[in-house]
Amino acid sequence: MDKNIFKKFSYGLYIVSTKDKDTLAGCIVNTAVQITSQNPIIAASINKENYTNEIIKRSKKLAINVLSMNINKEIINTFGFYSSKDISKFENVEYEIIDDIPVIQKGSCGYLIGDVIDIVDSETHDIFLVRVNTSKVLSDDEALTYKYYQENMKGRSPSKAPTYIEEVENTSSSKYRCLICGHIYDDAKEDVPFAELPDDWVCPVCGVGKDKFEKIN
Repeated sequence: MDKNIFKKFSYGLYIVSTKDKDTLAGCIVNTAVQITSQNPIIAASINKENYTNEIIKRSKKLAINVLSMNINKEIINTFGFYSSKDISKFENVEYEIIDDIPVIQKGSCGYLIGDVIDIVDSETHDIFLVRVNTSKVLSDDEALTYKYYQENMKGRSPSKAPTYIEEVENTSSSKYRCLICGHIYDDAKEDVPFAELPDDWVCPVCGVGKDKFEKIN
Protein backbone atom coordinates (compact mmCIF):
# COMPACT_ATOMS: atom_id res chain seq x y z
CA MET A 1 0.00 0.00 0.00
CA ASP A 2 1.36 3.43 -0.99
CA LYS A 3 0.38 5.54 2.02
CA ASN A 4 1.71 8.69 0.39
CA ILE A 5 -1.62 9.00 -1.44
CA PHE A 6 -3.18 9.98 1.90
CA LYS A 7 -1.07 13.14 1.82
CA LYS A 8 -3.18 14.24 -1.15
CA PHE A 9 -6.32 14.42 1.00
CA SER A 10 -7.37 17.90 2.08
CA TYR A 11 -7.64 18.66 5.80
CA GLY A 12 -8.18 21.59 8.10
CA LEU A 13 -6.42 22.00 11.43
CA TYR A 14 -8.41 22.36 14.65
CA ILE A 15 -8.14 22.26 18.42
CA VAL A 16 -10.78 20.09 20.04
CA SER A 17 -11.34 21.28 23.60
CA THR A 18 -13.43 19.93 26.45
CA LYS A 19 -13.94 20.16 30.22
CA ASP A 20 -14.98 17.77 32.98
CA LYS A 21 -15.44 19.44 36.37
CA ASP A 22 -12.14 21.31 36.87
CA THR A 23 -10.20 19.38 34.22
CA LEU A 24 -9.51 21.23 30.96
CA ALA A 25 -8.27 19.19 28.01
CA GLY A 26 -7.60 19.75 24.35
CA CYS A 27 -5.72 18.36 21.38
CA ILE A 28 -4.96 19.07 17.75
CA VAL A 29 -7.05 17.24 15.16
CA ASN A 30 -7.04 17.44 11.37
CA THR A 31 -9.96 15.13 10.77
CA ALA A 32 -13.15 17.06 11.55
CA VAL A 33 -15.95 17.40 9.05
CA GLN A 34 -19.50 18.69 8.81
CA ILE A 35 -21.95 15.82 8.32
CA THR A 36 -25.31 17.64 8.14
CA SER A 37 -26.52 21.23 7.69
CA GLN A 38 -29.97 21.00 9.28
CA ASN A 39 -29.48 20.64 13.02
CA PRO A 40 -25.75 20.54 12.16
CA ILE A 41 -23.70 17.53 13.12
CA ILE A 42 -19.89 17.47 13.11
CA ALA A 43 -17.63 14.38 13.18
CA ALA A 44 -14.17 14.46 14.76
CA SER A 45 -11.66 11.60 14.96
CA ILE A 46 -9.52 11.33 18.12
CA ASN A 47 -6.99 8.68 19.09
CA LYS A 48 -8.17 6.38 21.89
CA GLU A 49 -4.86 6.89 23.72
CA ASN A 50 -5.37 10.64 23.81
CA TYR A 51 -6.33 12.05 27.23
CA THR A 52 -8.77 14.44 25.55
CA ASN A 53 -10.67 11.40 24.27
CA GLU A 54 -11.12 10.23 27.87
CA ILE A 55 -12.36 13.63 29.06
CA ILE A 56 -14.82 13.97 26.17
CA LYS A 57 -16.33 10.60 27.09
CA ARG A 58 -16.87 11.90 30.62
CA SER A 59 -18.26 15.32 29.70
CA LYS A 60 -20.18 14.27 26.54
CA LYS A 61 -19.43 17.74 25.19
CA LEU A 62 -16.70 19.46 23.16
CA ALA A 63 -15.72 22.49 21.13
CA ILE A 64 -14.03 22.52 17.75
CA ASN A 65 -11.81 25.60 17.45
CA VAL A 66 -11.15 26.50 13.79
CA LEU A 67 -7.53 27.68 13.76
CA SER A 68 -6.33 30.78 11.93
CA MET A 69 -3.34 30.91 9.60
CA ASN A 70 -2.04 33.60 11.98
CA ILE A 71 -1.96 31.34 15.03
CA ASN A 72 1.25 31.13 17.04
CA LYS A 73 2.87 27.81 16.16
CA GLU A 74 3.73 27.29 19.85
CA ILE A 75 0.01 26.79 20.53
CA ILE A 76 -0.10 24.02 17.92
CA ASN A 77 3.01 22.43 19.44
CA THR A 78 1.50 22.54 22.93
CA PHE A 79 -1.81 21.00 21.94
CA GLY A 80 -0.30 18.60 19.42
CA PHE A 81 2.74 17.11 21.10
CA TYR A 82 1.91 17.11 24.82
CA SER A 83 -0.81 15.52 26.92
CA SER A 84 -3.36 17.44 28.99
CA LYS A 85 -2.68 14.82 31.64
CA ASP A 86 0.90 16.10 32.01
CA ILE A 87 0.68 19.87 31.48
CA SER A 88 -1.85 22.69 31.68
CA LYS A 89 -2.25 23.41 27.97
CA PHE A 90 -4.47 26.44 28.51
CA GLU A 91 -2.11 28.18 30.93
CA ASN A 92 -0.52 30.46 28.30
CA VAL A 93 -3.45 30.57 25.88
CA GLU A 94 -6.18 33.20 25.65
CA TYR A 95 -9.43 31.33 26.17
CA GLU A 96 -12.92 31.79 27.53
CA ILE A 97 -15.29 29.31 29.15
CA ILE A 98 -18.44 29.21 26.99
CA ASP A 99 -21.21 26.71 27.69
CA ASP A 100 -18.81 25.20 30.24
CA ILE A 101 -16.18 24.46 27.54
CA PRO A 102 -12.82 26.26 27.09
CA VAL A 103 -12.77 28.10 23.76
CA ILE A 104 -9.63 29.53 22.14
CA GLN A 105 -9.94 33.30 21.62
CA LYS A 106 -6.64 34.30 19.97
CA GLY A 107 -5.45 32.48 16.85
CA SER A 108 -8.91 31.13 16.10
CA CYS A 109 -11.34 31.94 13.29
CA GLY A 110 -14.22 30.79 15.44
CA TYR A 111 -15.69 27.81 17.23
CA LEU A 112 -18.49 25.26 17.33
CA ILE A 113 -19.72 23.75 20.61
CA GLY A 114 -21.97 20.73 20.86
CA ASP A 115 -23.07 17.55 22.60
CA VAL A 116 -21.74 14.12 21.71
CA ILE A 117 -24.65 12.11 20.30
CA ASP A 118 -22.74 9.01 19.23
CA ILE A 119 -19.25 7.48 19.22
CA VAL A 120 -18.08 5.25 16.38
CA ASP A 121 -15.31 2.80 17.22
CA SER A 122 -12.69 2.97 14.45
CA GLU A 123 -10.01 0.65 15.84
CA THR A 124 -7.22 3.04 16.97
CA HIS A 125 -9.54 6.09 16.97
CA ASP A 126 -13.03 7.07 18.09
CA ILE A 127 -15.18 9.20 15.81
CA PHE A 128 -17.27 11.57 17.91
CA LEU A 129 -20.54 12.71 16.32
CA VAL A 130 -21.44 16.08 17.78
CA ARG A 131 -24.68 18.04 17.43
CA VAL A 132 -23.72 21.72 17.32
CA ASN A 133 -25.59 23.98 19.76
CA THR A 134 -23.43 27.12 19.75
CA SER A 135 -21.12 28.61 17.14
CA LYS A 136 -19.44 31.94 16.45
CA VAL A 137 -17.02 33.55 13.99
CA LEU A 138 -14.23 35.36 15.86
CA SER A 139 -12.14 36.74 12.98
CA ASP A 140 -11.99 37.08 9.20
CA ASP A 141 -8.60 35.34 9.08
CA GLU A 142 -8.18 32.53 6.59
CA ALA A 143 -8.56 29.12 8.20
CA LEU A 144 -5.37 27.11 8.68
CA THR A 145 -5.08 23.99 6.53
CA TYR A 146 -2.99 20.94 7.26
CA LYS A 147 -1.17 21.44 3.96
CA TYR A 148 -0.18 25.00 4.91
CA TYR A 149 0.92 23.80 8.35
CA GLN A 150 3.19 21.17 6.82
CA GLU A 151 4.62 23.18 3.93
CA ASN A 152 4.83 26.72 5.32
CA MET A 153 5.06 26.21 9.07
CA LYS A 154 7.21 23.06 8.64
CA GLY A 155 4.94 21.17 11.00
CA ARG A 156 4.62 17.42 11.49
CA SER A 157 1.85 15.03 12.46
CA PRO A 158 1.84 13.83 16.07
CA SER A 159 2.20 10.05 16.26
CA LYS A 160 -1.43 9.75 17.48
CA ALA A 161 -2.86 11.71 14.55
CA PRO A 162 -5.09 9.82 12.07
CA THR A 163 -2.84 11.05 9.25
CA TYR A 164 0.50 10.08 10.84
CA ILE A 165 2.82 8.19 8.47
CA GLU A 166 6.14 6.96 9.82
CA GLU A 167 8.96 8.16 7.62
CA VAL A 168 11.55 5.70 6.34
CA GLU A 169 14.94 7.21 7.07
CA ASN A 170 18.23 6.76 5.23
CA THR A 171 20.70 5.23 7.69
CA SER A 172 23.91 6.33 5.96
CA SER A 173 24.54 9.24 8.36
CA SER A 174 23.99 10.05 12.02
CA LYS A 175 20.40 10.98 12.79
CA TYR A 176 18.62 12.07 15.92
CA ARG A 177 14.88 11.86 16.60
CA CYS A 178 12.91 14.23 18.81
CA LEU A 179 11.11 12.21 21.48
CA ILE A 180 8.27 14.74 21.57
CA CYS A 181 7.35 15.39 17.93
CA GLY A 182 9.43 12.88 15.95
CA HIS A 183 11.45 15.48 14.02
CA ILE A 184 14.62 13.98 12.50
CA TYR A 185 17.90 15.90 12.64
CA ASP A 186 20.09 14.42 9.90
CA ASP A 187 23.76 15.38 10.14
CA ALA A 188 24.14 14.79 6.39
CA LYS A 189 21.54 17.45 5.59
CA GLU A 190 22.52 20.09 8.14
CA ASP A 191 25.40 22.55 8.26
CA VAL A 192 26.27 21.65 11.86
CA PRO A 193 26.47 18.10 13.28
CA PHE A 194 24.00 17.49 16.08
CA ALA A 195 26.78 16.92 18.61
CA GLU A 196 28.16 20.40 17.90
CA LEU A 197 24.89 22.30 18.24
CA PRO A 198 24.89 24.93 21.04
CA ASP A 199 23.28 24.05 24.36
CA ASP A 200 20.43 26.50 23.78
CA TRP A 201 19.45 24.96 20.41
CA VAL A 202 15.83 23.80 20.26
CA CYS A 203 13.82 21.54 18.01
CA PRO A 204 12.54 23.61 15.03
CA VAL A 205 9.18 21.83 15.19
CA CYS A 206 8.17 21.62 18.86
CA GLY A 207 10.78 23.74 20.64
CA VAL A 208 12.27 21.23 23.09
CA GLY A 209 16.00 21.07 23.83
CA LYS A 210 18.71 18.67 22.68
CA ASP A 211 18.16 16.47 25.73
CA LYS A 212 14.85 15.34 24.22
CA PHE A 213 16.55 13.82 21.15
CA GLU A 214 17.72 10.23 20.77
CA LYS A 215 20.26 8.92 18.29
CA ILE A 216 18.59 6.47 15.94
CA ASN A 217 21.59 5.04 14.08
